[in-house]
Amino acid sequence: MDTFRFYNPTRIHFGTGMIKNIGPEMSAAGVKKCLLVAGGGSIRANSVYSQVVESLKSSHIDWIEAWGVQSNPTLAKVREMIQVARREGVDAVLAVGGGSVIDSAKAVAAGFHLQDVWNAFTGAERIQQALPVFTVLTISATGSEMNGNAVITNSEEKKKWSIGSTLLYPRATIIDPSVQSSLPFKQTVNGALDATAHILEYYFMDDNAIATLAINSGLLHTITEMTDRLKGNASDLTARGNLAWSATLALNGISGAGLKGGDWGCHTIEHAFSALYPSIAHGEGLGVIFPAWIEYVSEKYPDRFTGWARNVWGEDSVPYALRRFREKIESWGSSTSLRDLGIKEQDLATLRDIILQSGTIGKIHQFGAADIEALLMLAY
Repeated sequence: MDTFRFYNPTRIHFGTGMIKNIGPEMSAAGVKKCLLVAGGGSIRANSVYSQVVESLKSSHIDWIEAWGVQSNPTLAKVREMIQVARREGVDAVLAVGGGSVIDSAKAVAAGFHLQDVWNAFTGAERIQQALPVFTVLTISATGSEMNGNAVITNSEEKKKWSIGSTLLYPRATIIDPSVQSSLPFKQTVNGALDATAHILEYYFMDDNAIATLAINSGLLHTITEMTDRLKGNASDLTARGNLAWSATLALNGISGAGLKGGDWGCHTIEHAFSALYPSIAHGEGLGVIFPAWIEYVSEKYPDRFTGWARNVWGEDSVPYALRRFREKIESWGSSTSLRDLGIKEQDLATLRDIILQSGTIGKIHQFGAADIEALLMLAY
């Protein structure tokens, strides 16, 4: 088992009725005025917004609102919100939404003290201070509610890049699974596929991390089973709760312990999809590229994938396990090819070039231009 460091300072309030705790958490941290970051109107419809506002009022915290964060959040929107945060003199950022909202809030928190927030993504500036971040989660998928990472798209340059800092871990996160009962099943599936991909980025790195791999196998089983249950009953709170917590654990440090930092090739590749086609949901794109990646890489390093086939799918054959993985994704109504995603064959060369801008792609197998071309055709 590889050496590792584990750190996670985020305090979690989990369960029905927990949103009321966000105000007291922020007050205890000395917050006087926050920027409330949100997406569309769903948090009004499901009463999350009213619960958050009531908690802020009860804790005597002032706030200014920034709405309009979209899936695959953009640099332009982040820059706009940073200007609002500076003008209003806020001392914290509160994200009320899913991963895109939380990532945007983290970028605002970092960019508040930078000359330009994109410099943190390029490495031109280091994140040395940040506003405190708090979150109320409404869609379980990215794990951003309990880690220090954020992904933002520079639409002009077609770059979907990430930052990471211990300063960006949320101070406190509220996870009330009951508020996710109104989600369309497609959004639930996108979240499940995103969480699955987070675990798989670590899974094939080191067979000696037996304890972590046992946790990861259990999480993969749980995500699959709970998603199946929610397909039949969107209001199954046991399934909602277990899926939500599994998605958090998928990227809060636990799933990567002793696994050499993960591979992250598939995430790098998928980021090009949603950079070029912003309408592609990140989780759905991962559901297309990960099976193709397993097929491509397992032919070169078959021994790395036998544990996954056996422990997750109960198969001695990697191709049989892979077939079941694809069938499960298809049974959830999600895309299984780049063609399904609406990607045009004539854009594959452009995707290749965007992917190559990201530098090193993968660890188990480092992908060059020829590998990327072959993988994209396999996924098409």
